[in-house]
Amino acid sequence: MDQITESSGGKRNIWMRGLLMLLMSFAFHVSGTVLGIVTVIQFVIVLMSDAPNERLVSFGRSLGAYVQEIVHFLTFATEEVPFPFSEWPAAES
Repeated sequence: MDQITESSGGKRNIWMRGLLMLLMSFAFHVSGTVLGIVTVIQFVIVLMSDAPNERLVSFGRSLGAYVQEIVHFLTFATEEVPFPFSEWPAAES
């Protein structure tokens, strides 16, 4: 995605990055909402079955990795634009 943040002269196009940062900020807030929903669902599942749902555990790990990628992009720690401009992060165990 470096082509989006680079201009023909090799200088970063800060305005395009700013737009992408706004989009990623929105994705960050949506991710927080999704995290809250997953948390409540997982809590109810554990109450009923005494064990967490493994799919939700895996999704939670990948969601955490995604949020981390967003934070790294927003704080200029990386130029790699997160999903949907790149692959969804895999869940790490």
